[in-house]
Amino acid sequence: MAAASPDSGDLIVVEPARPGSPVAVVTINRPAALNALTKPMLISLAAAFRRLGADDAVAAVVVVGRGRAFCAGVDLTAAAELFQAQGDVKDIAINDPVLQMELCRKPIVGAIAGYAVTAGFEIALACDILVAGRSAKFVDTHAKFGIFAYGGLSQKLSRIIGPNRAREVSLTCMPVTAEMAERWGLVNHIVDDNEVLSKAIEVAEAIAKNNRNFVALYKSVINDGFQLDLKHARALEKKKCTCLISIYDSNFQERGLKYYSGMTKDQFASMQIFIQGRSSKPSSKL
Repeated sequence: MAAASPDSGDLIVVEPARPGSPVAVVTINRPAALNALTKPMLISLAAAFRRLGADDAVAAVVVVGRGRAFCAGVDLTAAAELFQAQGDVKDIAINDPVLQMELCRKPIVGAIAGYAVTAGFEIALACDILVAGRSAKFVDTHAKFGIFAYGGLSQKLSRIIGPNRAREVSLTCMPVTAEMAERWGLVNHIVDDNEVLSKAIEVAEAIAKNNRNFVALYKSVINDGFQLDLKHARALEKKKCTCLISIYDSNFQERGLKYYSGMTKDQFASMQIFIQGRSSKPSSKL
């Protein structure tokens, strides 16, 4: 991954979490406008996630907003340009940041401080894991402005926090505080605002230490299975498992049996000591 990849006049910035890190940080960089999104910014944000999804040097992604807000939604002063016909369906899909986040094979950790409003809320919901600052507030203003949800908010939110809560949030435009979001299962962690990015990077780096191919496959089976009933989700799990075995080695099972059958008693004893040692260690902060 390049040291930095500025887009849309540096309004969308992509850079490694630290030199040589496999974690990429995508920053929405328009703090004077509370990171409100223009059409060029949306296109650049979509392009950033498309590139990162294809970059083998990247294991996980963090998305953050610079300044006092994560993202105040679409810039309504440029709404006419944004909501006019944007071309054919293929172009719309390519330039849709939420869709590109959903298609991204890499886990995405959202670092949310301040307001995440409407389109900003939808971007947060497209993340796999959310870290919230104590100032975080999630707001759906579609009903206030008469603009229909396009980025999945009307469907995703109810599946996460339940339909009754989702109806109240969306129909009253009430803000969801960080504490409410954690209690309702919307966010994973709450930290002080000045620790949001570092905590999100910590989570992403913990992911990056694991098998990258398996992480990508596991993310897909969780996300895809969430849209199915349990019976079909289990079938999907079995299908993905078969796919994984074929990816690693067509003789995976045979090699595994051969390996374990060839182990000595001393090797088994060493393995048991190792496992017992790991189980006695204090649990991870994550």
